[in-house]
Amino acid sequence: MIKEGALDNPKPSSIIGQHVMPLIPVGKVGFREGMYMASSDEIYLKVIGKGGHGATPELAIDPILIASHIIIALQQIISRNASPKQPTVLTFGRIIGEGATNIIPNEVNIAGTFRALNELWRKEGLEKIKKMAESIAEGMGGRCEVTISKGYPYLENNPELTRRIRAAAEAYLGRENVVDLDLTLGSEDFAYYSHIIPASFYRLGTRNDAKGLTSYVHTPTFDIDEDALKIGPGLMAWMAINELNSKR
Repeated sequence: MIKEGALDNPKPSSIIGQHVMPLIPVGKVGFREGMYMASSDEIYLKVIGKGGHGATPELAIDPILIASHIIIALQQIISRNASPKQPTVLTFGRIIGEGATNIIPNEVNIAGTFRALNELWRKEGLEKIKKMAESIAEGMGGRCEVTISKGYPYLENNPELTRRIRAAAEAYLGRENVVDLDLTLGSEDFAYYSHIIPASFYRLGTRNDAKGLTSYVHTPTFDIDEDALKIGPGLMAWMAINELNSKR
C-alpha cells in the first residue's frame, strides 16, 4: 500500500491502528509510547543428511540428530549473544522429518521466527543463526541450507500522537478504563507505517473471565466478548475526529 502511494495523495498527518487484546478486559483499552512491537523474520532450515535404516545408523548421516543439535544450539544466540537488556526471541514452531520408526530420512525441514527490537542486533542475530546452523551441520557430516525471509520492522508509537489519542480514549471511556501496555515481541505490518509518518497502535480489550473468553490470539480457542464491537468503532471514530480538530 505504501509503494502504491496510499500515504501520498492525500498525505495523512498521522495514522492510528487498533488490535484486539485478550489480556485486557472488555471495556478497557491500552496504550504505549515509543517502542512497542518487534521486528519479525522467518527462518527456514533444510538439514540434509543421508537416509538409512534405523538399525544401521553408521551407514547414514542422521538429519534428525543434526536438526536437534541445531535447534538447541541456536538458543545460545539468544541466551549468550543478545544483551539481557535487549528483548529478543527465537522460536521454532515446525519440524518435518518424514522418516519412520526404523527409517532415518534424507532431510529435515525446520521453520521458525526471529524477533528483535533493535535493527543492528536483528542483522547480527540473523547472521549468527545462518553461520551456526551451517557449521553444526557440516561438523556432523551433513549440510544445512538456510533461508531467511525478512519480515516486518519494529513498531514504534509516536509519543505525541499516542498522548493525544490516549487523552481522547480517557474522555470517551473514562480514565479508569485506559491502561498502560508492556513491550511485546509480537509484530505487525502496521509497523511499516510507523517508520514513515507519526503512528500509534493501541489495544482493544476483549477478555471476559466470567464468560470464559480468555484464550490468547492465534490459538484454536480464541474468542472475544462481542461487547468490544460496540466500543472499537466508536472509539476509533472519536480519536479520528479529535485528531482532525487538533490540526485546525
